[in-house]
Amino acid sequence: MKVGIDTFGCDHGRSGLGSYLNSLVQYLKNDDDVTYELFGAEIDRYTYGSENDVSYKSVSLPDSRSAERIWHLLAANRFAKKQNYDVVLYPAAAHMLPFFFGVPGVAIVNDVVSEIFSAKKDTKHEIHVKHSLQNADKIIVASQCIKRDLERLGIKNEKIVVIHNGIDHSLFYPRELLSPNLVDIKPFAIQRPYFIYASRLSSPTKKHIELIKAFTLFKERTHFPHRLVLAGSEGAYSEEVHKAVFASHSASDIFITGYFPHESFPELYSGSDGCIFPSVSEGVGLPVLEAMATGVPVACSRSGALTEIAGENALYFDSDDIEQMASAMAAIVTDKALKEKLVSGGIEWSKRFSWERTAQLIKEVLLGVVKK
Repeated sequence: MKVGIDTFGCDHGRSGLGSYLNSLVQYLKNDDDVTYELFGAEIDRYTYGSENDVSYKSVSLPDSRSAERIWHLLAANRFAKKQNYDVVLYPAAAHMLPFFFGVPGVAIVNDVVSEIFSAKKDTKHEIHVKHSLQNADKIIVASQCIKRDLERLGIKNEKIVVIHNGIDHSLFYPRELLSPNLVDIKPFAIQRPYFIYASRLSSPTKKHIELIKAFTLFKERTHFPHRLVLAGSEGAYSEEVHKAVFASHSASDIFITGYFPHESFPELYSGSDGCIFPSVSEGVGLPVLEAMATGVPVACSRSGALTEIAGENALYFDSDDIEQMASAMAAIVTDKALKEKLVSGGIEWSKRFSWERTAQLIKEVLLGVVKK
């Protein structure tokens, strides 16, 4: 079986989807049953799975979402047949899919699709994605939350398979810090203590502004020396987030990093006093698991997939309740018994998730589609 893996829509590795694909490809091994081949823009030839024995087929296209979407509508099936793929894996299925599938297609959805539709307000894109997903042979989703969302959009239950994302435990594990006062991750030197929130500045549903207000309240109440580190790429909501920081009385203690390399996150998490994750639109919540695996306490929203992903190992809050969020930060810092419970429970819980297992389950879905 020859499997094509579409890299379009994964933002050249600089997003959650890009990180997902890069992690997954490391564990998709060629064997007697299957051969994998990535395809996409030439610029991404060495972006994904560069340490793995997976070949790459370049497609000559302008570097724009519109050009890539047109290519998927008009040329993707012809390309897949020419490459003799038995099945194609589409990791950015909520953004980039053919309308029909001349070669069997397996879509991967790591987003709450209805939230994307609500944010974009693009009727043509909505119709395209729904139609494409309905025609896909199988849809792999990262959580029961996403599965329920697709079912509400009219996607048949029997097409959907829940396969949770993994964690790279060779990167994310408890570690000793070299300095008690400073986390030195070039080009950043971040003074401790601090809280960390890792998420792109992309939408109001990420709740950056509510977190900034809660952090400001936490500082006013406690006068603790903590900082707030917002680590994630700039996005459509960046201007509003920067304005909220500027308006905060604690602006000097709020640090926006911009794009932050995934391989540097373990040290960033480890140096923090806690991961605060207020997003209400998460279908995956992988940063929550990664923070747990590094041995830091997590406080997060009880919305989306987060209760499913974190189980009983996080301190939950209502992201629209600023007081509740500020109290959660204070509890993580001051309640030693709570912190120890969250840390030990989180480390043990995170062991359930691995990329090896995720890759194996995806391989089984692909084999099932081809043998159908």
